[in-house]
Amino acid sequence: MDNNANRWSRIWPPVVVLAALLGIWQAAVAFSLVEEWIVPSPAGVVQEAMKPNVWPRLMEHAGATIRLAVIGFAGGSAAGFVLAALLHLLPGVRRGVYPLLILSQSVPIVILAPLMTMLFGYGLLPKLLLVVLVCFFPVCVAMLGGLAGTDEGLRRYMRMIGSGKWTLFWKLELPGAAQSMFSGLKIAASYSVLSASIAEMLAPKLGLGGYMVLSTKGFMPERSFAAAILIIIVSLALFGLVALAEKLVIRWRPAKEEVKRDA
Repeated sequence: MDNNANRWSRIWPPVVVLAALLGIWQAAVAFSLVEEWIVPSPAGVVQEAMKPNVWPRLMEHAGATIRLAVIGFAGGSAAGFVLAALLHLLPGVRRGVYPLLILSQSVPIVILAPLMTMLFGYGLLPKLLLVVLVCFFPVCVAMLGGLAGTDEGLRRYMRMIGSGKWTLFWKLELPGAAQSMFSGLKIAASYSVLSASIAEMLAPKLGLGGYMVLSTKGFMPERSFAAAILIIIVSLALFGLVALAEKLVIRWRPAKEEVKRDA
């Protein structure tokens, strides 16, 4: 009963705030505080999205965005995992590569996108590479932090009983870094949908990002807002799936949190 009450106490405040924002938005359009042809009302967006000639197209574009985001997220996460492991196991390489890794993040995604298109054309490859580049960094950095935070006492003990570098990594350091890794994965999950949508804007043929561009140019704001809302929903869904995977994998986390609350 207490768990249900705690869960509800976490859910209702953002729900109330969201409902209030939607109500203010609807009222602003209804009382002509903003022009509906510039900012459509929430009801107008839903009505437009549900039209028989619009909804199937929205679902088609949403499917393309989901595929691009998921594949890019998987590729970027795998690349981040491998690079973090290499940099951790090879400190000399880390000293040379890590500063360049940090420097690479000073390049905005809006600059990378046209460069990718110029190098690789307007097909799937540049879009996928862009999503991979955006996703691998948070996973890599979060996992490196988790690996570096391994308990030094446990590390010394395992060395005393003859454990080598690989045994330390697989048996101690990697399990200890799991929570940090999932933190990076959740950030990458959100970034994957955002970067996929931006990549689609460069070649607006298929995907919610491209659909937004075409709808804006066609003076159809309701469809642009519908696409934007779907992008947010997809991003939240992917984030939620990663959070669920974290709960299933890291089963000791709830117990630790309960001990902290009891203390």
